[in-house]
Amino acid sequence: MAHATALATSHSVPAIESRLPQIGTTIFSVMSALATRHGAVNLGQGFPDFECDPALIDAVTRAMRAGHNQYPPMSGWGPLRQAIATKIELLYGHRYDADTEITVTAGATQAILTATLAIVHPGDEVIVIEPAYDSYAPAIQLAGGKPVFVAMEHAVDARDGFVIPWDRVRAAITPRTRMVVVNSPNNPTGMAMVEKDLLALQDLIVGNGLYLLSDEVYEHMLFDGRRHESASRYPALAERSLVVSSFGKTFHVTGWKVGYVAAPAALSAEFRKVHQFNVFTVNTPMQAALADYLGDPSPYLQLAGFYQAKRDYFRTGLARTRFALLPCHGTYFQVVDYRAVREDVSEAGFCEWLTREKGVAAIPLSAFYDGANEAKLIRFCFAKKESTLAMALERLAAL
Repeated sequence: MAHATALATSHSVPAIESRLPQIGTTIFSVMSALATRHGAVNLGQGFPDFECDPALIDAVTRAMRAGHNQYPPMSGWGPLRQAIATKIELLYGHRYDADTEITVTAGATQAILTATLAIVHPGDEVIVIEPAYDSYAPAIQLAGGKPVFVAMEHAVDARDGFVIPWDRVRAAITPRTRMVVVNSPNNPTGMAMVEKDLLALQDLIVGNGLYLLSDEVYEHMLFDGRRHESASRYPALAERSLVVSSFGKTFHVTGWKVGYVAAPAALSAEFRKVHQFNVFTVNTPMQAALADYLGDPSPYLQLAGFYQAKRDYFRTGLARTRFALLPCHGTYFQVVDYRAVREDVSEAGFCEWLTREKGVAAIPLSAFYDGANEAKLIRFCFAKKESTLAMALERLAAL
C-alpha cells in the first residue's frame, strides 16, 4: 500500500496541451447568461423563439411510429438525399447525384468541420472573409492549417453596406493557399453576394486551383426580390465547392442539428471518409420527416417573405432610435452603428451596458473578427415573435 501511495504521488498528471489554446467561453454564452441575469430580451443568439410548422412534428411522429429508429445509411436517408438534390436543381439548375454527391450532416457546424478536415492539410492556408462565423478558424486550426483573414469593407451610409474586396482576397493568395471560405447571406452582417461577386470568386478559385467552402445556411432568407447566388449555380465553381446548408435555420428547428453538404463525387468521397468517423450518421426519424416535408417546396419558398416582414417591422422600430441602421439584404440579423448613442465604450462594453441598463441583449461585431476591430457596430437577431421584438423596441425607444 505504501509503495502504491508513493508511486501515485511521484507521478504528476501530464499537462494538457490544448489543440485550441486561444478558445474560451464564447461571447454568445456570455451575453445569454447576462441577459438571463438581468431579465433582458435576448436578441443576441441567433435562434427563433417561435415553434416550427406542426406538420413537421407530425412527420417525425409518423416516422418513429413507422419504425424508422435505427441507423440510416452513413451518407444520409436515401429519400432525403433525393429531396435535397431535387431542391438544389429546382433553385439553382445544378443536378447533384443523390447517391454520391449529397451527404446529410449533424448540422452545419459539423459539416464545416468535416469539410475542412477532409480538404485542409497541415501547413495549408485558408482564406476567411471577416466578419465570420466563429467555427471557421477553429476548424482550420484543428486540421493543422492557418486561417488568413480578409476583412470586408463597409460604410454606414453606403447603400451596399458591407462588400467583399476581391482585389485584397486575390492578394492574400499564396502558394500554400488551399481553400477559401465564404458565407452568403452573411452572418453577422446581412450582406448577400450578387452575381458579380460569384463571378469574381469563380475566377479566383478556378484560376488558382483552390477549393471553396460555401456556407449557405441562410440561402432562403433573401429580401427585396434578391436572388440567392449559390456556388451551385456556377458550374466551374460547383466543381470545386463544398456547399453547406441547414434545415435547422430553414425550418426553425435549430435543436435538431440536421444539415447537408453538396459536392462533386470526388470531394464528397473525401468528406465521407471523415464524416463516418466523426458522427457516422444523423438521427433517422428527423431525416425521414424532412424528406416527407420537402415534398412541398412552399415552406422554404415563402421563408424570404416571412423574415422580410420581421426585418421591416424591426427596422421601422429601430429607425425611431439613435442607432444608424446598416442594410440587411438577407439572414435574420440586423447590424447597427451605436456611435450616436454612446461613442465612449467598446462594442463589448456597449452590449453589456445595453443588456444591463436597457434590458436588451445584442452581440458585438468585434466577436466575429480574429483581431482587434472596433467599428462601433453591434448585431441584433430578429428571428423572434412580434411580441418579443415589440418588447425590445419599447425598451430601446429611449435611445
